[in-house]
Amino acid sequence: MSRLVHVLRAGRLPYQRALKLQQTIASQLQQQQKDASPSPPYRHVLILTEHEPVYTIGIRTRGYDETEEGRLRALGADFVRTNRGGLITFHGPGQLVAYPILDLKHFQPSVRWYVCHLERTVIELCRRYGLRAGTTADTGVWIGDRKICALGIHASRYVTTHGLALNCDVDLGWFGHIVPCGLVGKSVTSLAHELGNRPDLGVDSVADGLLDCFRATFECELDELDAGSRAKLLEGI
Repeated sequence: MSRLVHVLRAGRLPYQRALKLQQTIASQLQQQQKDASPSPPYRHVLILTEHEPVYTIGIRTRGYDETEEGRLRALGADFVRTNRGGLITFHGPGQLVAYPILDLKHFQPSVRWYVCHLERTVIELCRRYGLRAGTTADTGVWIGDRKICALGIHASRYVTTHGLALNCDVDLGWFGHIVPCGLVGKSVTSLAHELGNRPDLGVDSVADGLLDCFRATFECELDELDAGSRAKLLEGI
């Protein structure tokens, strides 16, 4: 089975646009499953992006009603309800967001396996920066009791959407207005907070390292889409 993953560097996208892009690609993959196409144009796609300021909430919405939504919007951020797992989190400039749209039947048909491999990808990336990261009973990747990467995924017929959000040099002040992922007493960190402001901690630089760790962890090949293919996927969303 093919483990060729096409990489789409989408640049900075509003969250709703990125959500529509995921849904479009996932629908194409699911249709390919039905048609059993021998040579589909894209069997797996890894979207790399960052977002304008936005608070997103998953299927667990406890504590965030319309009043809270209004409060957060007043800060200058968008607010979006989604079908991913998990509670509320923040996305914004300086945060690397990765959305792997994969058909897990070509990897391992197990959501637990998939989440574990996403975690291992980020842990290895942190290790390369000299940081000792790991997992806890709570979701995501942590450095001590400080979350550096949030995870929230959705899978339908083993086709994945949503993914991970790694704090590179994001303004951590945005997280102070919420209880990130519903975890009271825990804090949020970033590569820049742990290592200082360095030129290699921007989203574009970190993305290169993330791709290398993703390739090794998922034992796949990566093929970056050219400008024409990138424009074709992004048009109409």
